[in-house]
Amino acid sequence: MLAALLELAPSGVEQVDGEGEVEFALYGTPGELPTLPEGEAEVGGVRVLVSGAEVPDDWEERWKRFHRPVLVGGRLYVRPPWEQAAARPGVREIVIDPGRAFGTGTHPTTRLCLELMLGLPARGSFADLGCGSGVLAIAAAKLGFEPVAAVDSDRLAVEATLQNARANGVRLARVERHDLRSQPPPAADVVAANLMRPLLLRVAELTEAPPPALIVSGLLDAEADEVAAAFAPLAERRRLSLQGWTALLLERA
Repeated sequence: MLAALLELAPSGVEQVDGEGEVEFALYGTPGELPTLPEGEAEVGGVRVLVSGAEVPDDWEERWKRFHRPVLVGGRLYVRPPWEQAAARPGVREIVIDPGRAFGTGTHPTTRLCLELMLGLPARGSFADLGCGSGVLAIAAAKLGFEPVAAVDSDRLAVEATLQNARANGVRLARVERHDLRSQPPPAADVVAANLMRPLLLRVAELTEAPPPALIVSGLLDAEADEVAAAFAPLAERRRLSLQGWTALLLERA
């Protein structure tokens, strides 16, 4: 269903996990969004309940409530700029303004990537495929990876990553648009790909030489085995799951 919604709203949707339900919100001006009837409908083969309402005037403040600080592995503190700084010794802080790009570190897929990164030696080059707002690339630079590349097909994501890198005082060697559906991914000692299953499978097809270490995320639990097999001969070393999402660390045998 999420894949179907992203076709309707390619700039992204808001996801809120509830008890026994998931709510997706699509925002847009009148006439911009697809017309769905109020009440029950089918999206992506799933029966959903559709409702619509005008966004309150204070939406610019209300949306900030969905972006909360997160401490990962006791070593990385990721926060939006409007939240208070961390005062913890030995904790590296990453300040991310999401802007209009996906990713502040709060989503399970991003948190799992960061946790897997913390388990690797912070040396050598790093590439962030589908960088969004730059969380993984900036974290890599702060942990000590060098050089760091960040690529995304979305111009807004590239702009957000550049701005967030400057705000965090890190230098990224390469930040640019890159179509992972048609171009081989950039090579690096460690590659992180927080993407959805169809794009991960396409990246696997286009990868010319498997990296020494690959972190893949953006997967539902049931999709992990298929994606791990697609990146053979890389072997699975770690698997983390959170709230129905899975991230894998794959390495050369």
